[in-house]
Amino acid sequence: MLTALLDNVALQIMLVGALVGIASTLVGTFLVLRGTSMLSDAIGHSIVFGIVIVWLITHQQSGPVQILGAALAGVLTVFLTELLVSTRRVKKDAAIGLVFPVLFSIGVLLLNLYARDVHIDTHTVLLGEIGFVWLDTVTLGDYRVPRSLLSMGAMTLLNAAFVVLFFKELKLATFDEALAKALGLAPGLLFYALLLLTSGTAVAAFDAVGAVLFVAFVIVPPSTAYLLTDRLWLMFLYGIAVSIGSSVSGYALAVAWDVSIGGMMAVMTGAFLMLAFLAGPRYGLVAQLLRRRGQRRHNEIRTLAVHLYNHEGEPEQGEENVIRALRDHLRWDAAKAARVVQRSSDQRLIVREGEALRLTSQGREMAREILDPSGRRAV
Repeated sequence: MLTALLDNVALQIMLVGALVGIASTLVGTFLVLRGTSMLSDAIGHSIVFGIVIVWLITHQQSGPVQILGAALAGVLTVFLTELLVSTRRVKKDAAIGLVFPVLFSIGVLLLNLYARDVHIDTHTVLLGEIGFVWLDTVTLGDYRVPRSLLSMGAMTLLNAAFVVLFFKELKLATFDEALAKALGLAPGLLFYALLLLTSGTAVAAFDAVGAVLFVAFVIVPPSTAYLLTDRLWLMFLYGIAVSIGSSVSGYALAVAWDVSIGGMMAVMTGAFLMLAFLAGPRYGLVAQLLRRRGQRRHNEIRTLAVHLYNHEGEPEQGEENVIRALRDHLRWDAAKAARVVQRSSDQRLIVREGEALRLTSQGREMAREILDPSGRRAV
């Protein structure tokens, strides 16, 4: 099985993309729920600063030291952002926009001044090239395994272990930070640990997919899942499913249309988001339109029931409880009046006797509930 995987270039590319998506979704879900998802964009750019600093100190272009250095650069980005916000002079989004361009610019300047001949390309860091992951391999026993497959597999397992071990604490810190503090859970420390993992995922991903696709995977699959469910554990499952689906469909379409693989994967995350926005079972645009339509029809039936009840047994009943009166008093045209009468009759709320309309016991009970709900509860 492993041999089949390592001999299949397409499968390796899709698997790396899926692992990047899964690892990003695991940390991105909490960022989306906290409303700080754009920190991933800041981290994705500022890791250039961390990568260059680590190279200047250690002259290592890859490995765990680079991941740690880039992760610390991401944490530095967040720390400086929070420091600016604490002055109450700027809002958080403005602080993010101030900090990460500075760190990114410093990283690019240091790269051009001191590392011109070193293979650290800012274009690669931002955009990557997932189509070439199968060329950069390491030897494990008798197998040559793509480096990105190992690094992203390790980050996925690490992120999953963190989420599983601290699930309750992360959930409480995300939804009720004040209570988490009162219980002594140190939500600030959890948040920085989460951002440390986000930074580590970013630097592990940049060789394969670049920071831009990493940002897409951090934000879009969790946002798509958020449109589909209110349960946190289901958000993870839906987000992971979207990540895998985007990787597979993105690769297939990129090959078919001869376009960028990473770019098409990012586009497919957007396609899944649009699909959830339009057709989501609860928050989707179509579902909301159908609910509003159903509510409007229900209100029309209730209005008819109250109208008939108010005139029931009165001297003017013969003039008011007829279809013609609906057009005059309720401002309904003939077609609408006929539709409402038909729906009410189908629900056995009224009985039609020629032009006259009469409430059934069920329709009369509905009208009483609308006009005097407290009285009905008392009964």
